[in-house]
Amino acid sequence: MAAKTSLLARIRLVLWGLVALAAIVVGALFLGHMQEAARQGASLPGAARFGGDFELVDQNSKTFSSDSLKGHPHAVFFGFTHCPDVCPTTLFEMTKHLEALGPKADKLMVLFITVDPARDTPEQLKQYLSAFDSRIVGLSGSAEQISNVAKKYRIVAEKVATSDGGYTMNHTATVFLFDGNGTLTSTLSWEEDEKTRQAKLERLAERG
Repeated sequence: MAAKTSLLARIRLVLWGLVALAAIVVGALFLGHMQEAARQGASLPGAARFGGDFELVDQNSKTFSSDSLKGHPHAVFFGFTHCPDVCPTTLFEMTKHLEALGPKADKLMVLFITVDPARDTPEQLKQYLSAFDSRIVGLSGSAEQISNVAKKYRIVAEKVATSDGGYTMNHTATVFLFDGNGTLTSTLSWEEDEKTRQAKLERLAERG
């Protein structure tokens, strides 16, 4: 009986993994269409409806409202501090891009929004982000607040159990670029080379 229960548990875990993978694939296809539209200079599908109002807490334990973004071109990336590769790599790349922009970087706002609010307190975010550009703002909040923001930005975020009894997070790993009106203008992808990403940020900064 115990063996049967264990087998059923493993089957459920595999099925949930497949569901999470399917969601991520669908999200990736959607983002792929957006990125292709951006490369061709076309309007991004659904751009005006992408994102939305929110109120979270930054790494200094201060309330951060989406109202602060109005009039400022900005980049938004979702991740978590226990991420083993994609998140620190993306933040390191953004740090290099901001440095390369020089004074233009001051026109941009860069947000790192956690998908793991249970572990990513403001204090944790502050310590983690100290390794990257100081202009990057880390945001956290309650599980409900983060879930609502993720839905507005069409983010896939799934908790996945690990063999050591802990968990990791599968999540959308794209940087979203918005103009000062809050309209999605482009995205940054890990598939793009550094020169392409830098050019996109240059164009975004010029909108400020």
